Amino acid sequence: MKKRALLLFALLCLGNSAFAADDLTTQAKKLFKPIPSKAPSLKENPATAAKIDLGRKLFFDPRLSSSQLISCNTCHNVGLFGADLQETAVGHGWQKGPRNSPTVFNAVFDAAQFWDGRAKDLQTQAKGPVQANVEMNSNPELVVKTLKSIPGYGPLFRAAFPGQKDPVSFDNMARAIEVFEATLITPSSPFDRFLQGDTKALNAAQKRGLKVFMNKGCAPCHAGVNVGGADYYPFGVREAPATEIRPSGDTGRFMVTNTESDRYVFKAPSLRNVAATQPYFHSGKVWKLRDAVAVMASAQLGIKLSDHEVDDTVAFLHALTGKEPRIAYPLLPPSSDTTPQPKLK
Repeated sequence: MKKRALLLFALLCLGNSAFAADDLTTQAKKLFKPIPSKAPSLKENPATAAKIDLGRKLFFDPRLSSSQLISCNTCHNVGLFGADLQETAVGHGWQKGPRNSPTVFNAVFDAAQFWDGRAKDLQTQAKGPVQANVEMNSNPELVVKTLKSIPGYGPLFRAAFPGQKDPVSFDNMARAIEVFEATLITPSSPFDRFLQGDTKALNAAQKRGLKVFMNKGCAPCHAGVNVGGADYYPFGVREAPATEIRPSGDTGRFMVTNTESDRYVFKAPSLRNVAATQPYFHSGKVWKLRDAVAVMASAQLGIKLSDHEVDDTVAFLHALTGKEPRIAYPLLPPSSDTTPQPKLK
């Protein structure tokens, strides 16, 4: 953590001269990569058409929750760029969760999942909300009992996991959801086209905003294919944000590692589609992108951007909006007389 903080400080101190020698395209290509046109392969969980189809159904199936009202899509709505337009997630019994729901779009490119990185991959992440009492309020035993009671799921699991004696399992549920979520990528944004050589893909304001983004010090934390999502950083490097934005009771990665240097450390979120996934930050307390840019400038960089710089940065961030995947809402297999009844309390 200390090494990372020193590197971050050194990069921030480079200031406006950091990229002065290179033209804009060359600078950008050193820091960022375009979203690929095809979903990445998962080494330990290879995708098949049957597995993706099963994962799509499970992603939309509210019967994975004890109330049978909440699905993965509730908080990661594929019609809303994989987010939910809530400050923090609303779960079982209308309970409000402690953090904002990150978008599921392009999450496959993140180094880890959740704001604190406690899940190493999408498969591990898929198991968390199902079991959290503030979210879907279920458990592996109830999930498996429910899925086995639905006649249509047996053939789907056998097709997705051929050769297994008992394929309807909690682990296979998560594996199927993972391969489906890995398909939720948004390529062909204006910025992607710019990185691929189309210098006209960005307008003048967006190009100025890209310069601000790189030269002022945003890129050290928000780079790579996902423009973030690759590592963890303190929220409040130079100045602690307002308590409403960074609640004192949520100490971030410290709650996972119990390491003092991880206090108020969070995963730098991907900025892909950020203009369409408000509200912002783990607290969800900032709704306007201009305000979020200003907060990051003061909290992380210790600077105050001019109105023109903020406007241009926001224009650049709009250029990160890619092509949404077209996902048809699946027809789910019907329940049976043995399917557990919903529990609302």
